[in-house]
Amino acid sequence: MLALILLILILGFLIFVHELGHFITAKKNGCYVYEFALGMGPKLFGFRRKKEKNDPTLYSLRLFPIGGYCAIAGEIDEDDGGDVKLKKDDYMCNKKIWQRCVILIAGVVMNFITGFIILFISALIWGATEQESIVGMAPEGYPVSEAGIEVGDKILEINGKSAKTWDKITIILNLKQDSDVYTFKVEKEDGSIKEYEVTPTIVENEDGSETKVFGIGQDTTRKNGLWSALKYAFTKTGSIISSMWSIVGNLIIGKLPLSSLSGPIGVYSIVGEAAKNSAESVLYLTAYLSINLGFINILPFPAFDGGRVLFLIIEAIRKKKMNPKIENGINLIGFVLLMLLMIVISVKDVFNLIG
Repeated sequence: MLALILLILILGFLIFVHELGHFITAKKNGCYVYEFALGMGPKLFGFRRKKEKNDPTLYSLRLFPIGGYCAIAGEIDEDDGGDVKLKKDDYMCNKKIWQRCVILIAGVVMNFITGFIILFISALIWGATEQESIVGMAPEGYPVSEAGIEVGDKILEINGKSAKTWDKITIILNLKQDSDVYTFKVEKEDGSIKEYEVTPTIVENEDGSETKVFGIGQDTTRKNGLWSALKYAFTKTGSIISSMWSIVGNLIIGKLPLSSLSGPIGVYSIVGEAAKNSAESVLYLTAYLSINLGFINILPFPAFDGGRVLFLIIEAIRKKKMNPKIENGINLIGFVLLMLLMIVISVKDVFNLIG
């Protein structure tokens, strides 16, 4: 129950932040906003601010505490406005292309900023760990140390792929490959560059799956102070975004299996584990999900903010607006495909949960 409550609070907060970005920039650019809602489903209550005489947005709380939305007038084409009489300039679709881009990207930016702030606060409270790919642990008797890699070495590449952070190292070591041999290119403490071939130990798990054991880890020493926290927040935010690009790319080419993705049920399990560990784990997970939400939304895929920005780029090149019916149709197809993917991932998560 605690995990469920935490999941609802975290997702509700992150979606609220995302929609708040759209809301603020829409207002600043003179768009009429029908409603700014927290939650989905039937309305529990709502109010309008008296100061907003020319744009009386409905601020509402809805029954189901998952999600939320910012209903901007004319997001794709001029709508009827309901009971409100709107001018041409009140519609988002009639704004300049750069204004519409700002409104669409604002939600992503807000998620990135939120993730950064949470990481910064966490590092201020508990200290910052080193994110560069410097070997902090290489216990004797394991493949990495047997190959000759030592504590203090800096990993530059693995199998020819850049590996400058521990997030990137983790992804590369989990990619599918034909050979069991991994080539590590490292910089020694004296500045020399050397390559080592590492063959991981294969351990079979109880469920029949296999785990590759390398025997390598990062330095877990904590550094305190404002500068260390800032450095950590910048480095970690960039590392997470870079890692997500890598994940998407490797999913497309088949180097990562679809089973490596998690849906709401999988995230529920992860939240439960984080809650058992510490408040720091919950904060980190919140930051990660915030950056993840921003990253996913900026992808140039229909139904995402990035997909709609792509339509604006096409409009700028053609110097002509796309047919609203075609754009809505493409977005609908994208949404359906996303829902099908979510169902597949959720079924996989259910089997993992009960298995």
